[in-house]
Amino acid sequence: MTQLKPLIIGRALSSDRLGETLLTKRIALPVFASDPLSSVAYAPGEVLLVLSIAGVSAYHFSPWIAVAVVVLMFTVVASYRQNVHAYPSGGGDYEVATTNLGPHAGLTVASALLVDYVLTVAVSIASGVENLGSAVPFVVGHKVFSAIAVVVLLTLMNLRGVKESGTLFAIPTYVFVVGVFIMIAWGTVRGLVLGETLRAPTAAYHIRAEHQGLAGFALLFLMLRAFSSGCAALTGVEAISNGVPAFRRPKSKNAAITLAAMGLLAVTMFCGIIALAMTTKVRMAENPATDLLHNGVAVGSGYVQNPVISQVAEAVFGKGSFLFLVLAAATALVLFLAANTAYNGFPLLGSILAQDRYLPRQLHTRGDRLAFSNGIVLLAGTAAMLLAIYGADSTRLIQLYIVGVFVSFTLSQIGMVRHWNRHLATEKDKVKRRHMVRSRVINTVGAFFTGLVLVVVLVTKFTHGAWVALLGMCIFYATMTAIRRHYDRVAEEIAAPEGPSDDSLRPSRVHSVVLVSKIHRPALRALTYAALMRSDSLEALSVDVDPAETKALREEWERRGIDVTLKVLDSPYREITRPIIEYVKGLRRESPRDAVSVIIPEYVVGHWYEHLLHNQSALRLKGRLLFTPGVMVTSIPYQLESSEAAKNRARRRQEWNAPGAVRRGPAEERHK
Repeated sequence: MTQLKPLIIGRALSSDRLGETLLTKRIALPVFASDPLSSVAYAPGEVLLVLSIAGVSAYHFSPWIAVAVVVLMFTVVASYRQNVHAYPSGGGDYEVATTNLGPHAGLTVASALLVDYVLTVAVSIASGVENLGSAVPFVVGHKVFSAIAVVVLLTLMNLRGVKESGTLFAIPTYVFVVGVFIMIAWGTVRGLVLGETLRAPTAAYHIRAEHQGLAGFALLFLMLRAFSSGCAALTGVEAISNGVPAFRRPKSKNAAITLAAMGLLAVTMFCGIIALAMTTKVRMAENPATDLLHNGVAVGSGYVQNPVISQVAEAVFGKGSFLFLVLAAATALVLFLAANTAYNGFPLLGSILAQDRYLPRQLHTRGDRLAFSNGIVLLAGTAAMLLAIYGADSTRLIQLYIVGVFVSFTLSQIGMVRHWNRHLATEKDKVKRRHMVRSRVINTVGAFFTGLVLVVVLVTKFTHGAWVALLGMCIFYATMTAIRRHYDRVAEEIAAPEGPSDDSLRPSRVHSVVLVSKIHRPALRALTYAALMRSDSLEALSVDVDPAETKALREEWERRGIDVTLKVLDSPYREITRPIIEYVKGLRRESPRDAVSVIIPEYVVGHWYEHLLHNQSALRLKGRLLFTPGVMVTSIPYQLESSEAAKNRARRRQEWNAPGAVRRGPAEERHK
């Protein structure tokens, strides 16, 4: 494993090279915005799927739903541009809510974001697998396996570090964006300039409406549900505000520019695809096998319903054309890479939460490649579990989506309003006050709209699976609260007092006990070490589990003339651990102010299987003695030959270089 690790994730980077991993705007865009950019591959389809419940006649509402999504996107982007300038430290929604609304609101936001990041990975990869499955039958038959394989691959790529993963992901993301814009432009030219009639492959199909003649509240509810599904286009917007520290200087300015570019690209592609879908008469159904009709007959269970973007591309470019294949491949790939938004947002947020003692400290530190490795692995494991539970089915997973992100949107914007109110109360400069008032208006509008959408999402999606996301948020919230209480309790318990205490007083005496089973080199080394410590009293301790061995030990002890008292404990039930523990506790009861030092000789072996054959009693003893106050445990290692062989192997691995890692040196040196 030591030899494979540098090959898989690269050689370790020192901390002083952290600046080399910071991102330029052109790399930050695919790293942090690949989720909202790629969502145009499925968000338009989700809108049409919901509207299809009322039949094709309901499709004419889709442009208005698209306009509502666009207004919401621009509102959220404008609001978050205020966030990145006011809070450039990378806490994002969590920091905003905690600072302005209190720790409970901050934890609620953090829980929502953590759930949403996990779902981003699951939904993006499941959707990508389904798109790829239309061309590769093996993927369709092994969806869960394929999805988890992609999770593993993305995990390894991100473990190599944010800059390298960003470079790898930039090309397919930009190919996808350019491909969509070419499709929109060419479709517009063919339809408006050349006057051609573009037809999607499903244009001749009809939809059997599940509920015909919807009106009033039922129709409004359907439109709101379609709108909430279309809001999937907004997921991942907050990742840029969480990832401000990963940008190059000036961090806030670069993050704000990237955020604006992401919003403009996403809404343009979303509206363009919706418009082309209406023009080419794309037909989608929630249950295509029964509700999608061709020549009056249901298409049946063997029908594969292609995504909206695929049908539009076929209408514009032609099936099997070069541009069609390029866009299809880029769409499938970018959906996989959309998970990269979560792979960068989740570990950063986890690190901040760990620093605030809401998550284990291990999530705060960077790994060999200066990435938050533990957070990356935790995200991958949780997403893989979710994919396995839901069978990598994007239709089922997407019902869990969006709830968390709009919880964080709403609380963040409310927090920003309070932020500006607090600063306006003390600011006297008129120019700065005008800027703050403008920012407060933007965040107020953002809070209103995102709060309204949150209510819509909860009402329309709760029974369709949103309750699972809420349950996940509650679990995260309770877990983080318990971790913080534990850390606070431990910190209070171990805090050093100002005056003298029992912990700062020297023990009256030190009583050293060396555990021996027979006389051999490890035991002799332990005895000489104990003698060197100059304890107040020293004795060797053995347990009588075999009378013959105990007799041999006594005789050998006397023959060698070892000047350390040998005490043998009786063990009628042939136990080793309990008699020693009781003896040590007895020493503590007799002299509570004495310290007892238990010295244990141990073998150092070189193979994992050898650990199963040695030191088991020592491990049990150390585990029990750790719970005994006033007792110190010292291990005296004795290296066996196999450990020397292992050390030599490790030295050779350290000196080994991957093929191509060592060059012949600079040109000027080779000429000498």
